[in-house]
Amino acid sequence: MEISSKENTHFFSKNTILPVDRSSFKSESSASKERQSCCGGIKIFVGALSFVYFAKALAGSYLKSTITQIERRFDIPSSLVGIIDGSFEIGNLLIIILVSYFGAKLHRPRIIGAGCLIMSAGTFLIAMPQFFMGRYRYERFQSAINSTVSISPCLPDKSQTPLSALEKSQGKINAGCVQTVAIIGPIFGFLLGSLCAKLYVDIGFVDLESITITHKDVQWVGAWWLGYLIAGVISILAGIPFWFLPKHLAKPEGRKDSNTSSEQSKFITEDNKEQHKSYQQQVKIAEMAKDFLPSLKNLFGNPVYLLYLCASIIQFNSLIGMVTYKPKYIEQQYGQTSSKTNFVIGLINIPAVAFGIFSGGLIMKKFRINVLGAAKLSLGSSFFGYLLLLSLFAMGCENSDVAGLTVSYHGTKKTTDYEQALFSECNSGCLCSKNDWDPICGENGVTYISACLAGCQASNSTGENTIFFNCSCVGTLNSSSQSSSAVVGPCQKGNDCPKMFLYFLVISVITSYTLSVGGTPGYILLLRCIKPHLKSFALGIYTLAIRVLAGIPAPVYFGVAIDTTCLKWGSKRCGGRGACRLYDSSSLRYMYLGLTLVLGTVSIFFSVAVLWVLRKSSSPADETLSANGERGACGTKSRRENFVSSDHLIQTTYWPERETRL
Repeated sequence: MEISSKENTHFFSKNTILPVDRSSFKSESSASKERQSCCGGIKIFVGALSFVYFAKALAGSYLKSTITQIERRFDIPSSLVGIIDGSFEIGNLLIIILVSYFGAKLHRPRIIGAGCLIMSAGTFLIAMPQFFMGRYRYERFQSAINSTVSISPCLPDKSQTPLSALEKSQGKINAGCVQTVAIIGPIFGFLLGSLCAKLYVDIGFVDLESITITHKDVQWVGAWWLGYLIAGVISILAGIPFWFLPKHLAKPEGRKDSNTSSEQSKFITEDNKEQHKSYQQQVKIAEMAKDFLPSLKNLFGNPVYLLYLCASIIQFNSLIGMVTYKPKYIEQQYGQTSSKTNFVIGLINIPAVAFGIFSGGLIMKKFRINVLGAAKLSLGSSFFGYLLLLSLFAMGCENSDVAGLTVSYHGTKKTTDYEQALFSECNSGCLCSKNDWDPICGENGVTYISACLAGCQASNSTGENTIFFNCSCVGTLNSSSQSSSAVVGPCQKGNDCPKMFLYFLVISVITSYTLSVGGTPGYILLLRCIKPHLKSFALGIYTLAIRVLAGIPAPVYFGVAIDTTCLKWGSKRCGGRGACRLYDSSSLRYMYLGLTLVLGTVSIFFSVAVLWVLRKSSSPADETLSANGERGACGTKSRRENFVSSDHLIQTTYWPERETRL
């Protein structure tokens, strides 16, 4: 029956004059304020946590960017630098399990704030050796100032000795959002490394006009310590907001009845003081500790979790070792400067990783991929990523021609003992040291370890503009020409090397992207193969295992392997072997890429095992999308119940918001 417009008007007018309960407005207003306060608190927490991730990622990536600088500054081999890099993770051993297990029951914001202070103290400590170990001394032949012809580099007797450039200037010393930000951190870390690499190591302490080398010189050391001070200050600033956050955030009204993970509900809870007090009385440290071993046994009894953990450990060994020594590899293989190397990695490689992680998450969400599909995607990205890595073996540069090391003084390829071959008839009249490393480039395109070993009799100008004349060894190699001059610095790599470097960058970017695509699916697989109440603990064990079994040892044994490819070792001023001055390019390429590829291949086998276990525990119908849009992992309800009862839980329903919400 239709209602007339008059009746409608009368009906609505009657309702508009009804008495209004003002208390309802007050309750609605207070609820609105509560929701705004809650959302504001969560936004502050997420923003502060993102800044912490940024600070941590910046400090960690900056350490990678200073590897070669630290080697040259303190004259130490790659194996020792690897120990220094690995020790960056050692602090996590002491508290990571305790924090992951007890952290959910304690005041988490303040724990994060305390962690920021500890992290800042650590970065400050890394920079301290610069201020206690004196100024950097590099080897450089000193010609007479304002003179066209100077003393002879070829020393005929012991009374004529070269001076250190620093000795000359010593008197002038002056008294989700979260994960995205975590990816931005390494970009700024490497860019900061690029900037600091252009600044001289003792900037502010010496007269820079007295420095006779530039950032393109093989002996140059940048202001590596400056970035650590900056990272330490950023860590302090990142930790400040957490000291003012409450232990628990109020849960939004609209989500009080929604399903949330156990870890989330422990942090975002209703602000009820009485319930909070009773909860504190019931939960005791001893009771929590009692469940520790059973929880650990439960985790390692899950075959999917255990196999994925093994695959991740081996793969991270491969990736951490590769990333740690990537700057060194680019510098030594393609003859690039530290500044340019860090700039390229920060501006090209790291964004490719970020885009890969984002693409993996987008694929998971777009196609609503189940746990089995996530395992396939993770395996596929690893397989094709390491397959692309194979092509980098063909994109290297040949050894530079270095007299006495890679070629003889007569131009033939070297096969004899390197140390003995540094001396020849052409420099027999000179009193030279085999430990010197002040390379010069002859007009014949051959690099000589020093002007003395090149047999140079005279030089003019100063610093980087120095030109050496009458070099007897240069004349020996270039018999068709009477020219026997040389300039400061090593000769450039072959003509094909710049092209190879460009190819390397392109393939490296594609490889980084491909490997990163599997990051998000792998993380989802990890979350969905364990029980909800064990997620926090499982992630803590996972992080601990990665840091202990990959983050610490990988830089060490990668460094040891790289040291085996060294052709010319430096010598410390106090005696003993110093840093490597020159590597065999071919051996370095096969060692660096080969070790990365072997570890990656082993990790793929474990990933195949993960996929096999998942396939075994699922039915063919689970691999197709069901009518209601959900994907399963374990088949029928009874099958899932059996899986749950055997403590091998695989969550069957995919809630994107459940794994991305805080």
